[in-house]
Amino acid sequence: MPELSQETERGRAVLPFGPAEVTGPSMVPTLYHGDRLLVRYGARIRPGDVIVLRHPFQQDLLVVKRAVELREGGWWVLGDNAWAGGDSTDYGVVPEELVLGRVLFRYRPARPGQRSPLAVLRWALSAARPVFADRSASRRLRAR
Repeated sequence: MPELSQETERGRAVLPFGPAEVTGPSMVPTLYHGDRLLVRYGARIRPGDVIVLRHPFQQDLLVVKRAVELREGGWWVLGDNAWAGGDSTDYGVVPEELVLGRVLFRYRPARPGQRSPLAVLRWALSAARPVFADRSASRRLRAR
Protein backbone atom coordinates (compact mmCIF):
# COMPACT_ATOMS: atom_id res chain seq x y z
CA MET A 1 0.00 0.00 0.00
CA PRO A 2 1.65 3.29 -0.98
CA GLU A 3 2.51 5.27 2.05
CA LEU A 4 3.43 8.93 2.00
CA SER A 5 6.10 10.84 3.85
CA GLN A 6 5.12 12.78 6.95
CA GLU A 7 6.45 15.95 5.25
CA THR A 8 3.11 15.91 3.43
CA GLU A 9 1.20 16.49 6.65
CA ARG A 10 3.41 19.32 7.92
CA GLY A 11 3.25 21.36 4.71
CA ARG A 12 -0.44 20.79 4.05
CA ALA A 13 -1.76 23.52 6.35
CA VAL A 14 0.38 26.25 4.77
CA LEU A 15 -0.03 25.59 1.03
CA PRO A 16 -2.71 23.90 -1.06
CA PHE A 17 0.06 21.96 -2.86
CA GLY A 18 2.59 19.61 -1.35
CA PRO A 19 5.06 16.83 -2.11
CA ALA A 20 4.67 13.15 -1.31
CA GLU A 21 6.66 9.98 -1.92
CA VAL A 22 5.16 6.63 -2.93
CA THR A 23 6.12 3.44 -1.09
CA GLY A 24 4.75 0.12 -2.29
CA PRO A 25 3.34 -1.52 -5.43
CA SER A 26 -0.43 -0.99 -5.25
CA MET A 27 -0.58 1.72 -7.93
CA VAL A 28 1.71 0.04 -10.50
CA PRO A 29 1.79 0.76 -13.49
CA THR A 30 0.62 4.36 -12.83
CA LEU A 31 2.95 4.97 -9.87
CA TYR A 32 6.00 3.05 -8.70
CA HIS A 33 7.84 2.74 -5.41
CA GLY A 34 10.01 5.85 -5.00
CA ASP A 35 7.96 8.13 -7.25
CA ARG A 36 7.57 11.70 -6.02
CA LEU A 37 4.14 13.32 -6.28
CA LEU A 38 2.71 16.82 -6.33
CA VAL A 39 -0.60 16.76 -4.46
CA ARG A 40 -3.31 19.42 -4.47
CA TYR A 41 -4.93 19.31 -1.04
CA GLY A 42 -8.63 20.06 -0.79
CA ALA A 43 -9.13 19.61 -4.56
CA ARG A 44 -12.46 18.45 -5.90
CA ILE A 45 -12.36 14.68 -6.42
CA ARG A 46 -14.01 13.00 -9.39
CA PRO A 47 -14.25 9.33 -10.30
CA GLY A 48 -10.99 8.19 -11.88
CA ASP A 49 -8.73 10.63 -10.01
CA VAL A 50 -5.62 9.40 -8.19
CA ILE A 51 -6.02 10.63 -4.61
CA VAL A 52 -4.23 10.81 -1.27
CA LEU A 53 -6.26 9.65 1.72
CA ARG A 54 -5.93 8.52 5.31
CA HIS A 55 -6.24 4.79 5.79
CA PRO A 56 -9.66 4.15 7.41
CA PHE A 57 -8.26 1.89 10.16
CA GLN A 58 -4.81 3.47 10.63
CA GLN A 59 -5.39 7.18 10.23
CA ASP A 60 -1.74 8.10 10.74
CA LEU A 61 -1.00 6.18 7.50
CA LEU A 62 -1.47 8.06 4.23
CA VAL A 63 -2.17 6.06 1.07
CA VAL A 64 -2.54 6.71 -2.66
CA LYS A 65 -5.44 5.09 -4.52
CA ARG A 66 -7.76 5.74 -7.45
CA ALA A 67 -11.19 7.12 -6.58
CA VAL A 68 -13.59 4.88 -8.47
CA GLU A 69 -17.07 5.79 -7.36
CA LEU A 70 -18.79 8.01 -4.82
CA ARG A 71 -21.15 5.81 -2.85
CA GLU A 72 -23.30 6.27 0.20
CA GLY A 73 -20.83 6.81 3.03
CA GLY A 74 -17.82 7.85 0.95
CA TRP A 75 -15.46 6.91 -1.88
CA TRP A 76 -14.83 3.44 -3.21
CA VAL A 77 -11.08 3.38 -3.93
CA LEU A 78 -8.93 0.83 -5.75
CA GLY A 79 -5.25 0.41 -6.47
CA ASP A 80 -4.25 0.10 -10.11
CA ASN A 81 -2.43 -3.15 -9.28
CA ALA A 82 -5.24 -5.63 -8.57
CA TRP A 83 -2.86 -8.14 -6.94
CA ALA A 84 -1.44 -5.72 -4.34
CA GLY A 85 -4.65 -5.30 -2.31
CA GLY A 86 -5.08 -2.71 0.43
CA ASP A 87 -8.05 -0.87 -1.06
CA SER A 88 -11.84 -0.72 -0.67
CA THR A 89 -12.12 -4.43 -1.37
CA ASP A 90 -10.44 -4.85 2.04
CA TYR A 91 -11.88 -1.96 4.07
CA GLY A 92 -14.99 -0.73 2.25
CA VAL A 93 -15.83 2.86 1.40
CA VAL A 94 -13.58 5.66 2.63
CA PRO A 95 -15.42 8.57 4.29
CA GLU A 96 -14.97 11.85 2.40
CA GLU A 97 -13.33 13.52 5.40
CA LEU A 98 -10.41 11.06 5.07
CA VAL A 99 -9.71 12.09 1.46
CA LEU A 100 -6.99 14.74 1.55
CA GLY A 101 -6.29 15.68 -2.06
CA ARG A 102 -5.73 14.80 -5.72
CA VAL A 103 -2.40 13.85 -7.30
CA LEU A 104 -1.49 16.22 -10.12
CA PHE A 105 2.04 15.34 -11.14
CA ARG A 106 4.55 12.49 -10.85
CA TYR A 107 8.36 12.70 -10.90
CA ARG A 108 10.33 9.46 -11.13
CA PRO A 109 13.92 9.88 -9.84
CA ALA A 110 16.77 8.27 -11.79
CA ARG A 111 17.78 4.81 -10.56
CA PRO A 112 21.30 4.38 -9.24
CA GLY A 113 23.60 2.98 -11.90
CA GLN A 114 21.58 4.42 -14.80
CA ARG A 115 24.60 5.63 -16.76
CA SER A 116 24.33 4.55 -20.38
CA PRO A 117 23.22 7.35 -22.73
CA LEU A 118 20.18 5.32 -23.82
CA ALA A 119 19.10 4.69 -20.20
CA VAL A 120 19.51 8.38 -19.33
CA LEU A 121 17.52 9.41 -22.43
CA ARG A 122 14.70 6.97 -21.60
CA TRP A 123 14.60 8.29 -18.03
CA ALA A 124 14.59 11.93 -19.19
CA LEU A 125 11.65 11.30 -21.52
CA SER A 126 9.54 9.59 -18.87
CA ALA A 127 10.67 11.05 -15.50
CA ALA A 128 8.14 13.85 -15.11
CA ARG A 129 4.49 13.56 -16.15
CA PRO A 130 1.06 14.68 -15.12
CA VAL A 131 -1.11 12.01 -13.48
CA PHE A 132 -4.31 11.79 -15.46
CA ALA A 133 -7.65 10.56 -14.23
CA ASP A 134 -8.80 7.22 -15.60
CA ARG A 135 -12.45 7.76 -16.43
CA SER A 136 -12.90 4.04 -17.14
CA ALA A 137 -12.32 3.20 -13.47
CA SER A 138 -16.00 2.50 -12.82
CA ARG A 139 -15.98 -0.10 -15.61
CA ARG A 140 -13.05 -1.84 -13.91
CA LEU A 141 -15.04 -1.86 -10.67
CA ARG A 142 -18.00 -3.61 -12.28
CA ALA A 143 -15.68 -6.18 -13.89
CA ARG A 144 -14.28 -7.34 -10.51
